[in-house]
Amino acid sequence: MPRRAPSRIRATPAGADPVILLYGATGYTGQLVLEECLASGVRPVIAGRNAEALQALAAPHALEWRVASLDDATALDAALAGAVVVIHCAGPFSRTSRPMADACLRNHVHYLDITGEIGVFEALARRDAEAKAAGVMLLPGVGFDVVPSDCLAAHLKRRLPAAISLQLAFYGGAGLSRGTATTMAENAGGPGAVRRGGRIIPVPPAWRTRVIDFGDRQRLTVTIPWGDVSTAFYSTGIPDIEVYTAMSAGTLRSLRLSRYLGPLLRTKWMRGRLVAAIKRRPPGPDAQARARSSAHLWGEVRDAAGTCVVSRLEAPDGYTLTAKTAVLAARAVADGGAVPGFQTPSRAFGVDFILQVPGCTWMDL
Repeated sequence: MPRRAPSRIRATPAGADPVILLYGATGYTGQLVLEECLASGVRPVIAGRNAEALQALAAPHALEWRVASLDDATALDAALAGAVVVIHCAGPFSRTSRPMADACLRNHVHYLDITGEIGVFEALARRDAEAKAAGVMLLPGVGFDVVPSDCLAAHLKRRLPAAISLQLAFYGGAGLSRGTATTMAENAGGPGAVRRGGRIIPVPPAWRTRVIDFGDRQRLTVTIPWGDVSTAFYSTGIPDIEVYTAMSAGTLRSLRLSRYLGPLLRTKWMRGRLVAAIKRRPPGPDAQARARSSAHLWGEVRDAAGTCVVSRLEAPDGYTLTAKTAVLAARAVADGGAVPGFQTPSRAFGVDFILQVPGCTWMDL
């Protein structure tokens, strides 16, 4: 575990539990996080924009609730009053992370979110010195993006300390929530991304493919601009990073076609139509679908001599895992485990943090 640096977070009154603020509690993932909080004996203060929805959510559990819009700094400061840490669940984080991080730095409250967006990770990484000066931890990606893959990357680095290249891949899950689908729609038509020589560079959609053995069978995978293209570099120092996901041949063809349709997909009109269609979908996979599903991750590192090390990680469905890892992270911070500055999950809580989630297991090949 990293050494804990002193924090300037306001002290919790004697005898009181540290206040965990759950912002975006009425959304699909926010409600899953709330359920996990309550199952773990944590009673968060819930917050968001909609007073009626918050009141309805809080009433059965007699929870405190606070209304604040992210574009109202005064209301947001009031919502953070007395909090030690915020779990920020209201996306798309490309728009929502900055105002919440600003408020956390102003009020000396530790920041957690569940983003998977490379731009958000990089923007918060650039605020490392500012966060250290404020005694605040900025830790984006405490959900499926990117806790399991980040810990897998760090585990592989532990196995091969001289590694200079990293490839990660995953498949599985019960489907997408409306929030996740909306984020994807807003990024439709954009390029892919990989790291080369420590720098993030754009690449065409579906830039590379690879057939990967996940243990059950070999699967076709394709590069995607997943959050680990950003975070794994900070966690491991490995300069060359690619992330893949399993995909059918038909979906791969569609993704390659998007290279030519990019200008159309990036228009406000098309993105509006995509988002409108998403809003007609169910909020996200139900409990039965999540229980039947699981996530499978794979990683490979190589050193300059060509030595190759491979590991796999089995985990619950991504939304179930997100709720559990977000609450584990918030509880660790509330217990004094924050490390000020920009952090990744494995740097903040250790390489084996993911193994605290039931059902998560390594397999080293």
